[in-house]
Amino acid sequence: MKKQHRSAPRRNAPPRGARSEAPRFNESPGGNLDQITQLAPDPTAPIPAVVLKHRISQTAVFRKQIDSVDGARAGDLVAVYSKTKQLIGYGLYNSRSEMALRMLWRSSELPTDASWDEKLQSAVRLRRDVLKVDADTDTYRVIHAEADGMPGLMIDRFGDVLSAEAFSLGMYRRATALLDRLAGQLGTQHQIIQTSPHFQAQEGFDPPTITSPDCPSEVVVQEFGTRFKVKFEGGHKTGFFCDQRENRKKLASFCEGKSVLDLCCYTGGFSVQAMALGKAKEVIGVDLDEAPLQVAKENANLNQVRARFVQSDAFNYMRDMIAAGKQFDVVVLDPPKLIRTRMEIEEGTRKHFDLNRLAMRLVKPGGLLLSCTCSGLLPDSEFVNLLCTAARQSGPEITPARDGKSARHAAREMQIIAKTGAAPCHPVGSNCLETEYLKAVWMIMSE
Repeated sequence: MKKQHRSAPRRNAPPRGARSEAPRFNESPGGNLDQITQLAPDPTAPIPAVVLKHRISQTAVFRKQIDSVDGARAGDLVAVYSKTKQLIGYGLYNSRSEMALRMLWRSSELPTDASWDEKLQSAVRLRRDVLKVDADTDTYRVIHAEADGMPGLMIDRFGDVLSAEAFSLGMYRRATALLDRLAGQLGTQHQIIQTSPHFQAQEGFDPPTITSPDCPSEVVVQEFGTRFKVKFEGGHKTGFFCDQRENRKKLASFCEGKSVLDLCCYTGGFSVQAMALGKAKEVIGVDLDEAPLQVAKENANLNQVRARFVQSDAFNYMRDMIAAGKQFDVVVLDPPKLIRTRMEIEEGTRKHFDLNRLAMRLVKPGGLLLSCTCSGLLPDSEFVNLLCTAARQSGPEITPARDGKSARHAAREMQIIAKTGAAPCHPVGSNCLETEYLKAVWMIMSE
């Protein structure tokens, strides 16, 4: 290995005379979607090279930060160099993506199968030995992208199934080999590999979903003794939002004998736990999509609880409840991702504000509002400020709407009693703070 280490910079050297004034891309044609079974590069073969304009510390490298490329195809493992031809490390490259390079290792040591295995073993140790998640559930995140040293890939466990969502072509092509290795450590039997909803626009390819032979289309998992059905086809993300696991349990502690409104309920995670763990008196779950609502009803039946589910736009439903004078002891607002790109920040922030202002009006005096956002581009401080501003406009109506102007409302006092995030199996990487994406704010609403 020492001999390989000394020869690696020479064997993987960047092209001579690379120009500094403009990027130069000498790329091999194509790039394919075939799965790569051999993770480690051949130590005797040349490795494609990428030269950066400046040394960077972040995991994601954008196309404009690259000075030159030699011999790389989309999805290749590449050696990464500084302008002074110093070997920085290794990453996955895709010229079709604006995020053209994702760093995997910052070492001159050539990656081996053991290098990949150590990433996987470290992730499994965190969940099993440190967090001990197996004691409470058989569904949790095993690989959380950059936070586990695997940028562009998320893997969740659902009982005997490993469900992966790929964000990069390089990780998609290696996903089968990685899942096979994980299955050996976790004892799972099946796997499914899907791409993110915007994969084609971001990566320039449209890969098919990959499933192992006899992989079930749905499974039943449990968290804290409550059972949930997970359907993989047509589901969001990897099939189930295990990031809200601890928040669902926490919410249940407020629900005994109470009325609960679960807005944007998806497959009924909060609704079912409010009944099963929390012993709520009344639960209404609201979602726009029919398919997840059907699963929500099945989840309620699995646990022999009575929750009511309504198919409706959240805005329309809340306005109808306000007009009817209806309020609830506990309200959960967990909308889908409203800000996906920087271009959507203004519109998405406005939607968050309008949703929360209406939701606050549906909380009884002294009641609880749990408001969530999974928009990583909305900073925590701005989300809290948005909630405080919404509270100041969520009291009783004092000026009716007229002449095209909105109604004015009195201020309502609000106390933040807790701020939480994703379950611990979704760690935050110091090299990518965007891995802390989920924000949950717990508020008591007064008069």
